[in-house]
Amino acid sequence: MRTIKFEAIAGDMRDVSGDLLEPTGRGFSGAAPDPATHPRLVETTRPARPRRPDGEAARPLPLVVDLDGTLVASDLLIECAFATLGRRPAAIIDIIGGLRRGKADLKHRLARSAAFDPAALPYDPEVLALIRQARAEGRPVYLASASNGLLVERVAAHLGLFTGWFASDADTNLAGAVKARQLVDAFGENGFDYVGNSADDLPVWQVARRSIAIRTPRRVAARLSSACPDARHLPAQPAGLRGWAKLLRVHQYAKNALVFLPLLAAHVITFGAIGQALAAFVAFSLCASSVYIVNDLVDLQDDRAHRSKCRRPLASGAIPLWQAMVAAPVLLIAAVAVAASVSLPFLAVLAGYFVITTSYTFALKRMMLIDVLTLAVLYLARVIGGAVATDVPMSKWLLGFCLMVFLSLALIKRYVELAARRDARLPDSKSRDYRASDLEMVAALAAAAGFNAIVVFAVYISTPAAGALYSTPEVLWLAIPLLLYWIARALMLASRRELHDDPMVFALKDRVSLLTMGAAALLVVGAL
Repeated sequence: MRTIKFEAIAGDMRDVSGDLLEPTGRGFSGAAPDPATHPRLVETTRPARPRRPDGEAARPLPLVVDLDGTLVASDLLIECAFATLGRRPAAIIDIIGGLRRGKADLKHRLARSAAFDPAALPYDPEVLALIRQARAEGRPVYLASASNGLLVERVAAHLGLFTGWFASDADTNLAGAVKARQLVDAFGENGFDYVGNSADDLPVWQVARRSIAIRTPRRVAARLSSACPDARHLPAQPAGLRGWAKLLRVHQYAKNALVFLPLLAAHVITFGAIGQALAAFVAFSLCASSVYIVNDLVDLQDDRAHRSKCRRPLASGAIPLWQAMVAAPVLLIAAVAVAASVSLPFLAVLAGYFVITTSYTFALKRMMLIDVLTLAVLYLARVIGGAVATDVPMSKWLLGFCLMVFLSLALIKRYVELAARRDARLPDSKSRDYRASDLEMVAALAAAAGFNAIVVFAVYISTPAAGALYSTPEVLWLAIPLLLYWIARALMLASRRELHDDPMVFALKDRVSLLTMGAAALLVVGAL
């Protein structure tokens, strides 16, 4: 293990020959920089232990700062794992293999394969202020992390605030007692101040002169206070219920109201059917929240570069990644339990929804047009799930109309994202198979799908199926101009950059949209 200082800010990660570290088809290539041969790094000598005042001034005690959960409100191991899986789901085999060879080996493999941008990390302002204060006092500041050195080096180089750093390598996981021994060897017992956040930091706090903590869980904080009564706790704002509601996308639950559509379309309004539809609503909501969390874990890097997604709880560091990893399977298990209580056929529909939406997270969203078709199918799955849960026959006219409307909304969503990137002059996204030049074509396809939905509705009005459900189906013709207006207005607002990133959310919050849908609903009632 070496303590390294920077003589120049490192750019892209390169091996000793100057080649970029690149993943290979079988695993990973390249080697960690060696200070003895790397032209931009030199190894520092081991710092002498500070001397107590005895007529000579003692050297300033160094400040040592942890990285994961302390300097940054995130965990680089989890980030790298999900980033790698997002690009290459088959990498799960490498991850399992890395675990079998030890945590240090796993961290090294992931660090060499993951796309990593230190500038986008959610750095904690309190810790940064503490570091700058220490530097202003003439104290050396070191970064000591259990993350792999390939990542720690880039963080240190990006910030330019550290005298040197300690990190894990392919053989040693620098955590807990191992980190404590390394720091004692370098600075002596009680020869440094340490800032950390987790139970792994307890052995280090016990050998530090001063213990400083941030974002410590309650049990860890209690143990720290018992072992180090004078420990200092830096302020950190917890996410709270509001943050968790944002992570779970509670505002998106309105989409799951689509499970009630088959009941309304078939005019089946009974307490039993409504109860089953409510249970279906809950199951879809829990399942969707589980997948939203996984999607956010995979998309951390992209979300941080987005104009609004950067404020999401995981991207911003408001909620620890490990808590999200625990919440996702718990929500899924709860969804399965609720679905099984409805019926086994409904459980099968929910399982299909989960498989498709998970496939979308890891692969389908990167395929041009396949992604929007998948989104349309996922909306349609809610309608099908509602019909299965309430045992209401599914109308082919309803399915056709919904598919076209949902496809139009999905294309509008993609249009808004493309427009935002083009307006900001950002390069084409690596996680989406679209180019800025596709913007006009996406708009045309969105309009075509929306107006095809109107055609399906117009044809339906003239069928015997409509005559069997409505006493005066001709009244439904009056709803067509309203639907045409709503779709055309959504396209116009998207073109003006005045539409929300998610058209469904926009439709549920926009006053004009609500009035338009309300008027259309009154016409449907009038046709009964």
